[in-house]
Amino acid sequence: MTRTAVFAPVIRIEGDHKQGIVLVADHARRDLPDEYGDLGLPASEFDRHIAYDIGVEQVTRSLAARLQAPAIMAGFSRLLVDPNRGEDDPTLIRQLYDGTVVPANYPITPQERERRLDLFYRPYHDAVSATIASVARESGGAPFILSVHSFTPVMQGRTRPWHAGVLWDLDGRAARPLIDLLAADPLLIIGDNEPYDGALRGDTMYRHAIVNGFAHALIEIRQDLIADSLGAEAWAERLAPIVDAINRRTDIHQVQRFGSRTGPLAV
Repeated sequence: MTRTAVFAPVIRIEGDHKQGIVLVADHARRDLPDEYGDLGLPASEFDRHIAYDIGVEQVTRSLAARLQAPAIMAGFSRLLVDPNRGEDDPTLIRQLYDGTVVPANYPITPQERERRLDLFYRPYHDAVSATIASVARESGGAPFILSVHSFTPVMQGRTRPWHAGVLWDLDGRAARPLIDLLAADPLLIIGDNEPYDGALRGDTMYRHAIVNGFAHALIEIRQDLIADSLGAEAWAERLAPIVDAINRRTDIHQVQRFGSRTGPLAV
């Protein structure tokens, strides 16, 4: 866990809204406000993927700088509340995560659950919504939303061979070219809806992109590749021209509702 001088649930990175791109990072930080202490966990747990997406903050900051694009990052650990879940998702506040019991989350009262939503989860999503609306207004078209995440090299004893994966639901306008352009490098293994499925009702992409008909993609980068500054910068350098090329496609900035594999859209 890290302590900052002033805890903020939302980290905003300024950029040129006329570019038509919005970057989001749901799990960029492992911070907790002082009142929550360590959630009853040893400090070592905050070095693990259960607390945050390792390497994502630096990738997002560097990518935003290279693209001159705005970015919104959650400033709190997902062990407090997971912004990449719907409010009705049972994993919104984890009581058990990859073998670790989170004492402060079990049991949790309805009042405490609502408090975390009001103080952390909702301000983050309000910031994402406001930035998307501003980019749409200033660019004159539908924004392209890219969500940045990272994943562990091994999960539950299984090695994950992908260097990166692209997650998506039914709208492949950004996801398919992102997969193809990354996979053009013969040294890379790129997953298509691996290591996770991109159809998750109520998650950040569903809430801000899918229901609105905005082109989007979620990229997962393997954590050992971006755990240090050199790796994170290398991936930002790799991604910047690819994202820029996708952003220049005319269909990217049109509103098109493709629906979701999870069922009818909850507009």
